[in-house]
Amino acid sequence: MTTRLSEEQIMIQDMAKRFAADRLAPHTSEWDETSHFPVDVIKETAGLGFAGIYVGEDVGGSALGRLDAALIFEQLSYGDVSTAAFISIHNMASWMVDRFGSDAQRKEWLPKLTSMDLIASYCLTEPGSGSDAAAMKTTAVLDGDEYVLNGSKQFISGAGTSDVYVLMAKTSDDGARGVSAFIIPIGTPGLSFGSDEKKMGWKSQPTRQVLLDDVRVPKANRIGDEGHGFKFAMAGLDGGRLNIAACSLGGAQRALDKALDYAKERQQFGQPIANFQATQFKLADMETELQAARVMLYEAAAKLDAKAPDATRWCAMAKRFVTDTGFKIANDALQIHGGYGYLSEYGVEQIVRDLRVHQILEGTNEIMRVIVSRDMLKR
Repeated sequence: MTTRLSEEQIMIQDMAKRFAADRLAPHTSEWDETSHFPVDVIKETAGLGFAGIYVGEDVGGSALGRLDAALIFEQLSYGDVSTAAFISIHNMASWMVDRFGSDAQRKEWLPKLTSMDLIASYCLTEPGSGSDAAAMKTTAVLDGDEYVLNGSKQFISGAGTSDVYVLMAKTSDDGARGVSAFIIPIGTPGLSFGSDEKKMGWKSQPTRQVLLDDVRVPKANRIGDEGHGFKFAMAGLDGGRLNIAACSLGGAQRALDKALDYAKERQQFGQPIANFQATQFKLADMETELQAARVMLYEAAAKLDAKAPDATRWCAMAKRFVTDTGFKIANDALQIHGGYGYLSEYGVEQIVRDLRVHQILEGTNEIMRVIVSRDMLKR
């Protein structure tokens, strides 16, 4: 591992760890059971600098790197995977405005986003376009000084509650080169939301369709030039993939810790199940796989920070490997708990449910294999 953490990074990691222990972990089961979206607690992270992790300091951001972000989301997700994942989505939306927005847009939107006076959702996926994101149907037609948007977005975290929607729409029929990015505030006439989806996991954040019916937004709300939105979206996904991998890592670590404690306490055949070699071997494999995933994640984040030419491939590799590994570790932790692992009060089944979607979103793990193999074959 070439990555070594600085004293500042260790302090950031510890700050996130303490927040997770104090404000997330004690409530994670309740939020999951009641499908409660803890906006008040989420907004507290702004005071720690976690609402604009890689946003410029001039607009209230922390100006940290992608490795810093991975450290933060790993620790937050140890307390609550679902809530940590939403904070990462808010950061993706804020980063897109910071990285590609005009000076006027940065000054108008980012101080409120980095303070979490406003929270943001990111809108790319549609009912008919998931992995094939460029096949989106949502349109934005210029009418004078305004764009008129029509269409729908699917699986949008925070939809209906978030204040701002960073949304991709087609401004021409030129495939990926015809996609543009827009900032749409809640309350805009014609903007509405579907019903809250009933999901397997991620229950502490709402997931709804975003519906656009002749939604008019000023040209000033277009991010960057026309036709550049898909490029912006793809650039954001490298970091998004690292963040979701970090959330898998934190959840898997919590599951492993629970399994280790349970194995020491659970008695069968007159002794703790930790005394049995089958349990010991499973725990050893879980620890080994988890540490390998951590090394890969940190290395990929360091490459993205360094703008290494192979950073995108490494981000895809890390996302695939860490999310697959994280889910396997959580599932193995449930197996060690036996029948009790299937009960909600032990908290392991919740982690299994929350981590499963990480193998799907931010690009399915099958698409990650496509990205990696294409890059390999170009050489």
